Amino acid sequence: MTYQPDPARYDRMPYRRCGRSGVMLPTVTLGLWQNFGAATPPQTVHSMITRAFDLGVCHFDLANNYGPPYGWAEEAFGEVLRRDLGAHRDELFVSSKAGYDMWPGPYGIGGSRKYLLASLDQSLRRMGLDYVDVFYSHRFDPDVPLAETMGALATAVAQGKALYAGISSYSSAKTREAATILADLGVPLLIHQPSYSILNRWIEDELLDTLDDIGAGCIAFSALAQGMLTSRYLDGVPEGSRASQPDGSLKQDWLTDENLRQIRALNDLAADRGQSLAQMAIAWTLRDQRVTSALIGASSVEQLEENVAASDRLAFTAEELDQIDRLMTDAGIDLWQRSREAG
Repeated sequence: MTYQPDPARYDRMPYRRCGRSGVMLPTVTLGLWQNFGAATPPQTVHSMITRAFDLGVCHFDLANNYGPPYGWAEEAFGEVLRRDLGAHRDELFVSSKAGYDMWPGPYGIGGSRKYLLASLDQSLRRMGLDYVDVFYSHRFDPDVPLAETMGALATAVAQGKALYAGISSYSSAKTREAATILADLGVPLLIHQPSYSILNRWIEDELLDTLDDIGAGCIAFSALAQGMLTSRYLDGVPEGSRASQPDGSLKQDWLTDENLRQIRALNDLAADRGQSLAQMAIAWTLRDQRVTSALIGASSVEQLEENVAASDRLAFTAEELDQIDRLMTDAGIDLWQRSREAG
């Protein structure tokens, strides 16, 4: 049966302006970092992406090495475009990134012009697109001049292969420097993608002020702290969960007694608000209007629907915010700290 999008898809989702640009983004964005690899059945991938679109999620966030294996998420997304969503390309805001390892040898990682532009060409072929809406430098590379990295982003825009330029996991100082370089090249920095959650609040120190000052938006990833801010770990580590995997992105040693005590208290607060813990955690990242969107992942349509529903209640009382502040401390879960601090 031919897919027909929900005609009411834009009626429920709130949208925010990305910095001082003309771009409006949904408050919730679907990221294809995990659960869109070869182990996920194609029909599940298709169902999650099309259901997200039906719910007003028009921004889909990818990177060259999302999978596994690397490149698979872009291939899978491209198949959904070819099968159903391609007719709605002008309603979609699609991003990709390069910076981490992708292929062997010195030209398959980092921030060089050669790597970034070659990677973008590969991403476009995998997705079957002529352009992405935003192309990111996925991380700051201390071994490559920042002018070279930003110059590659500007070239991608000039070539029409990307409409906007973005950066991810850059420090506040390097963000300001990158924006200056791009501005000199006639390309504004559209957006920064940092990790941010109730348990990881580093962007509040300087970065949000910097982004506001330069007019760039902010899209927060890992809003659920690799799954810690969900109900999944309230009673221990379930078999097959992310924390049970030896090479998973959630480390069991993060699930300390103190962190779990705090998370259980947050769960109680979320219930008082009529939300799940995951919904409250996503909404919390959006309490500051300078955060344009929150990136979510999903492993099923049901989980997607739960997480997108966070946008139904974004407001917090002062008392609720104070209670969260009293409960929480930084849990040391920032996997991307080293990338930032390299600069």
